[in-house]
Amino acid sequence: MKIRDAVPEDATVACEVMRRSIAELCVADHRNDPTILERWLGNKTSEIFKSWIRPGNALLVAVEDDRILAVGCVTDAGEITLNYVSPDARFRGVSGVLLAALEQRARQRGNERCTLKSTETARRFYLERGYSEQGPLTANSARPPATRCRSPWSPGDPELPVFCRRRPGSMGVPCIT
Repeated sequence: MKIRDAVPEDATVACEVMRRSIAELCVADHRNDPTILERWLGNKTSEIFKSWIRPGNALLVAVEDDRILAVGCVTDAGEITLNYVSPDARFRGVSGVLLAALEQRARQRGNERCTLKSTETARRFYLERGYSEQGPLTANSARPPATRCRSPWSPGDPELPVFCRRRPGSMGVPCIT
C-alpha cells in the first residue's frame, strides 16, 4: 500500500470510496435516514473533490495495486477533514496508515496538534490512537453530531499520554512502562 497526493484523475473512484464508506460503514451515524445521507453525501462529487486539491489542503489517497482504498485530507491548520476507507479495505490498517500520513503532513506544516470531528462509528478508532475528546459538535453541519478530538502529539499538554518516537520524524506511539 502506498499513500500519495490525490490528483484530479482520482476524483471518480475516490468519491465512490467515500460514498460507500459513509453508506455502508457509518450506519450508526445516519441510521439509513435519507435526509441525513443526502446531506452527508451531497459534497462527495468529482467536481468538489477536485476543488479540494488546492493550496491549504493535503488531499491524500491510499492506493494498492492501482486501486484507491482510502481518502484523507488535512488542512494547513492541522484539521483532519476527511478519513474514509473503502468497505473492502476495512480492518486492514489502511485508515491508521492514512491517519499517520495526515498527521505527518500537519506536523510538516508546523502544527503542534491535529483536530477533527469524528463520527460515532470512528470514535473508538481515534480514541485508540490517543486522540482526546473535546466535547460534542454543536454546529449545524452536513455531518451528524460528532466528537472533537486532538492528536496525542501535542507537546506540553499534561492531560495527554506521554508518547515516544519510533525514530526521528515518525509518528509517536504510546510508551510502554
